Amino acid sequence: MSGLRDGMLLGMGNPLLDISSVVDNEYLTKNDLGPDNAILAEEKHMHIFKELQETYKAEYIAGGSVQNTLRICQWILNRPNVVTFFGCVGKDKNAEILEENARSDGVNVVYDKCDEATGCCAVLITGKHRSLIAHLAAANHFSKEHVIKNFNYVENAEFYYISGFFLTVSPSSIMMVAEKALESNKVLLMNLSAPFISIFFKDPLMQVMPYIDILFGNESEALTFAKEQDFGTENLKEIGFKMLNLPKENKNRKRVVILTQGHHPVMLFEGETVREFPVVELQECDIVDTNGAGDAFVGGFISQLVQAKSYDDCINTGIIAAREIIKRSGCATGGDFPCLN
Repeated sequence: MSGLRDGMLLGMGNPLLDISSVVDNEYLTKNDLGPDNAILAEEKHMHIFKELQETYKAEYIAGGSVQNTLRICQWILNRPNVVTFFGCVGKDKNAEILEENARSDGVNVVYDKCDEATGCCAVLITGKHRSLIAHLAAANHFSKEHVIKNFNYVENAEFYYISGFFLTVSPSSIMMVAEKALESNKVLLMNLSAPFISIFFKDPLMQVMPYIDILFGNESEALTFAKEQDFGTENLKEIGFKMLNLPKENKNRKRVVILTQGHHPVMLFEGETVREFPVVELQECDIVDTNGAGDAFVGGFISQLVQAKSYDDCINTGIIAAREIIKRSGCATGGDFPCLN
């Protein structure tokens, strides 16, 4: 893989240790949870994290949206340390587990550290259902000073990937990297991440939007973004072109927009065209866990982008990565990645 080098991709996001255990429906009911919850932890949920580690057979996986994407990217590249990750963790055992897991996947983690507990996500498995309870904790305390202190990693990178979720934590850090991307004509990729980002973090999102070279989103995120921006349409193709033509700072790079739609075709907006890439729908019996599919898609995409492959190759690899992760429990790597030929 000629052209690959250490640290050519830098990601920033919220590192979470996924603590995954099989539980029964009675456990969900006892804790007032549904089989497919995806919620932020409240005080009444905090005992669950301890119980999973002490009473149940817990599996630990390095998680968080951006860190998942980088792990998938490294898995496909099969060459360690191509990517560097910034995020904030605590000074505790969970941080050690998180770092060990991420590094074993080849990710060079450069964590900011604070006195809060390391963020984690309880993954309660009941059959094919996953109930997710996220406790961001330390992840909320990432500081711009960490970027300044480790700016050599920013300067060394050629590509930057940031999730919309990180807008809730450190918009100033994002803008620092965005300005560097503009100044050095490097590539900034960003994910809309969730519908609520376009609603409640509209101002910081639109502040960074002019710097974004490649924008990812799924159908629900795109529809919410369009509503908040008064696009006046719910047609995804019209929305994609409107996103494409939002103001942009770097005139040397035309923005590209990629919208995913589950098992429906992925749409690539580039220039004055939109192209669709079919997704082979899995049989119900092959679907284990759809969580992490979006992160895996972006990881597959970026794995080819850093090798200067075409957008066709990037998207097709993203589709393969998402399909592979859906067949696994959690956003888990391991084994050989399916042949790309």
